[in-house]
Order: sequence, then structure tokens, then C-alpha cells
Amino acid sequence: MKLTTDRIVDAGMAAFAEVGYQGLSMRQVAERLDVHAGSLYYHVRNKSALLRLMADRVARQAYDAGTEALAALPEEADWRRRVEVQVVTLRESIKRHAGGAILLAGSPKVLSAGALSLMERLLRTLADAGVPAEDLIVVADTLLSHVTGFVLQEQSESQTPAIGEQELADLRARYPLTVATAPIHDQDERFLRSVRLICATVRARREGWGCECAAVPRSMPGVELRHETE
Repeated sequence: MKLTTDRIVDAGMAAFAEVGYQGLSMRQVAERLDVHAGSLYYHVRNKSALLRLMADRVARQAYDAGTEALAALPEEADWRRRVEVQVVTLRESIKRHAGGAILLAGSPKVLSAGALSLMERLLRTLADAGVPAEDLIVVADTLLSHVTGFVLQEQSESQTPAIGEQELADLRARYPLTVATAPIHDQDERFLRSVRLICATVRARREGWGCECAAVPRSMPGVELRHETE
């Protein structure tokens, strides 16, 4: 089968899921494809470039899913609903990839076009909601960090330790708010409620921001922030 960039990214994603960032190497990717490592460099120049392509794939899929979800919203949907569908589809998209949350978390550092598109759209939604320019990045980073952290917890293989009734009773007595509170087992509901709490905080802050919001630039100097489909 012909060696292509897409096949290399596929192999890189599979290897990344098993060994993570530190363990990933171009040699491992080549072995998965049953080719010599040197042949990869005609398509992907190094590990950093491969990670950028991998992060971009995850982000582009999330961007496209968000685009469909936003298009399906009624015209009267407010900014909170628009934020919700963006982060919900982002969570669903990165969950499909083992290690997807880690890739997405690092994608802005490599200037992935897909990740920049995700951020730009979220920033625009928040700007339209009245969030001032100086607070936009903080709010957007909080939302995106929450998504990646939530997915990392979901994909964790750690198991809840088995404890006896007496030990559980002792823990409840010592930590009544932490242990005695019934957890929300439905992860979708838990995630949505957490996002709505963040949005509720933003909404409450809007009263303090009033209408003194600085103008938000349409793009960053030197960086073209648009979603590329090719």
C-alpha cells in the first residue's frame, strides 16, 4: 500500500495511544507501517511535525462536529447554548481518540490550524456575549482546560478501591461533604452541568463588565485564524 501522510498520521495516533508523547518515535511509526524510518521523512519531516498533524486531525474533527451542531441550533439560541454545543462536541470528538485530550492540550503550542480555528470560534462566541477582550483568553482557556481535564479523567484506567462498610463509615464521618455527597454517575450530565456553572459565572460577571468592552480584533497579527479544509 502506498505510503501517504494520512497513513503516517494513522500509525502515529495508534502509537501515541500506547506509549504517549515521550515514548513516541518515528521508528515506532515506521515499524507499524512496515517501512524504513527514512521513508517517512519524505512526507513528515520529524516527530514535532507528526505531532502537529495528529493534533490538527483531532482538532479539525472537533471543529467540523461543532460546525454541524451550531448549524442545527435555532436562530434564537443564546451564547450559552452556543458555548455548550462547542464544548460538548469537542469532548465527544477527543474521546474517540486515545490520547486525544493530551494532543488537543498541546495543539496551540504547535499552531495547529484546527486548534486555532476552535479557539477563534469560541473566542468570537464569548466576545459576542459581552466578555471584554482582556478576559476572553482566560474564559476560553478555562473552558478548554475543563474539557481536556474531564476527558483525561474519563479515560483514566484507575479503579475505585474496594473498601469495607466500617471504613466507608469512618470516611463519611471525617469527610462528610466529600464522601457523603452522592456522585453524579452520568458523565454526560455531569459534564453539561459543569459547563453550565462556568457559563453562569460568566453571565454573573457580565453585570460588572457592562458595556465597557474593548473591541476584539478579527484576527491575530501574523497568524491567519481560519479553518482550513485541505
